[in-house]
Amino acid sequence: MRPAVVLVGAGPRGTGLVERIAANAPELYGDAPLDLHLVDPYPPGGGRIWRRDQSPLLWMNSTAEDVTMFTDASVEQLGPVRTGPTLAEWAAQVRAGTVSVPGELAEAVRGLGPQGFAGRQVQSAYLEWVYEQAVAALPPGVAVHQHRRRAVRITGPQRGRQQVWLEGSSTPLAADLVVLTLGHLDAQPPPEQRALAAFAARHHLSYLPSGFTADTDLDGLVPGEPVLVRGFGLAFVDLMVLLTEGRGGSYGTGPDGAPVYRPSGKEPALYVGSRRGVPYHSKIGYTWQGERPPLPRFFGPAQVDELLARPGGFDFRRDAWPLIDKELGFAHYHRLFTAHPERVRADRAAFEEKYAAAGPLSAELRTLIAAAVPDPADRLDLDALDRPLAGVRHPGADSLQSGLRGYIEADLARRHDPAHSPDLAVFLALLSVYGQLVRLGDHGPWWHGFFSYLASGPPGPRLRQLLALSRAGVVRFLGAGTTVTADPERRAFLATSDTVPGVRVEARALVEARLPQPTVTETKDDLLRRLHDDGAASTGSGLLAVDPRDGRVLDRAGRPHPRRFALGPHTDARASGAFARPRTNAPAFRQNDATARALLRFLREHAAPEPARRPPR
Repeated sequence: MRPAVVLVGAGPRGTGLVERIAANAPELYGDAPLDLHLVDPYPPGGGRIWRRDQSPLLWMNSTAEDVTMFTDASVEQLGPVRTGPTLAEWAAQVRAGTVSVPGELAEAVRGLGPQGFAGRQVQSAYLEWVYEQAVAALPPGVAVHQHRRRAVRITGPQRGRQQVWLEGSSTPLAADLVVLTLGHLDAQPPPEQRALAAFAARHHLSYLPSGFTADTDLDGLVPGEPVLVRGFGLAFVDLMVLLTEGRGGSYGTGPDGAPVYRPSGKEPALYVGSRRGVPYHSKIGYTWQGERPPLPRFFGPAQVDELLARPGGFDFRRDAWPLIDKELGFAHYHRLFTAHPERVRADRAAFEEKYAAAGPLSAELRTLIAAAVPDPADRLDLDALDRPLAGVRHPGADSLQSGLRGYIEADLARRHDPAHSPDLAVFLALLSVYGQLVRLGDHGPWWHGFFSYLASGPPGPRLRQLLALSRAGVVRFLGAGTTVTADPERRAFLATSDTVPGVRVEARALVEARLPQPTVTETKDDLLRRLHDDGAASTGSGLLAVDPRDGRVLDRAGRPHPRRFALGPHTDARASGAFARPRTNAPAFRQNDATARALLRFLREHAAPEPARRPPR
């Protein structure tokens, strides 16, 4: 039989792995035969999340010039670099006529500049093009087979071929190796959400648990009726768009140039709150100029090696977080000294020497910073950033609306003003930290929420629309520490918050505007759940345990499976995304390259390829 590899998941991560197989095959596998099976019910390239079949109103939350699917010289990998266009460069090729897109997307692509935010349908077309390029670059001995079905189980001995069972098929795919590149998955609701769903069913209320907004049926949310929304991140932004513009509303321009919302009359009234009570920070609206901070400095390979070598293990908040705080602070103050020297009162070299010597989170470090940076607004306070409404109290709901609009306006102004360029330095440091954390495995969900809040927020235009919706009364803010309870007497949901004590909001509809936690213990995916039931290890947070070097799935004794691999958010080596910013040594690209090389080496050594043939693609 011909050697075979099955990739379960043909979205961006699976596409990136195909690209790395194509790049490394000439060195490690030559022109030997290979069957490459891609299993996914959704189209290859975009997969489920980035498929073209979704609302054209939904955007990406990164600028076109900051999205790429191709490695560059910054990526620390053993395989060759094969450069390719960013999303912005690809759009320029479309405009130049060297790349074609479906006619209905042509106008959207023509209007996409480097600093623009592409619609997800446009990103889907880019990913489809990348997939086609990756397949075309495979050696002639590789045959690609697409299976538009779900994989439901993997069986087979460690030392023999694996069987991948597909939904609706009685004959499994035989494979020498299997790689799970599943991307984001649905999950079973946690106990609190299950209880709220049962309450809603008993009293004929509308309740939508955590899920992907583009796939959620919103028809049960009645026009004009209040809807409680828990979650203020990107899932909320999608919900906001689909329930306003998606129901016929539109935006005009007011006398001050700010957007003004024109309701259609079909919108519900959205009451939104969360733990922080504020939306994610706006995307930064300017580009880097000048000297970059030398990263990593205080949280790099040496520090990660030391944490991994501790006999008793390490605690993320106790052992890793102080180093991360110091790393982010170093980037912030390095930029402040180099780009805004008029706002500091010390020599940079002397300050950085003392900064390096001071202990993380120490009183000595705080004293040093206070003496060198006279304006408290120029100092980095991560705790204050994480909880901006801590201790803030408003006398009533109307006061909160005005106060939070002021907060959002200030955030937009700051994130689009290069005078605050240390914010961009902290963003670059966050990317550096994320790249190091991949080696540490599962460190709990808090860090991912913090990272997304600071570094992966919505485009500025979305927050301006949020302000317009607030002024129009379509969106009302609940505040920080929002809690929702079920009231059986009133047969309704009740929301309260710490920010406006004593105020309760009653509604017959509740939406959990939060993504499901990517766990194997609570996933709705049959394949992952059965893989765990059959002995694959999971971490304390429920993630699939893998070898950080190449993604091999670990069993509960910590032993890597020789023929099963996994990449993506359901693993404890999850990276920040399947595609990344150019020139950032993206962790996902490093993982893809290491896994592709492990696959090809195994095939060369164990699958005994026969002489090369040229099967049809």
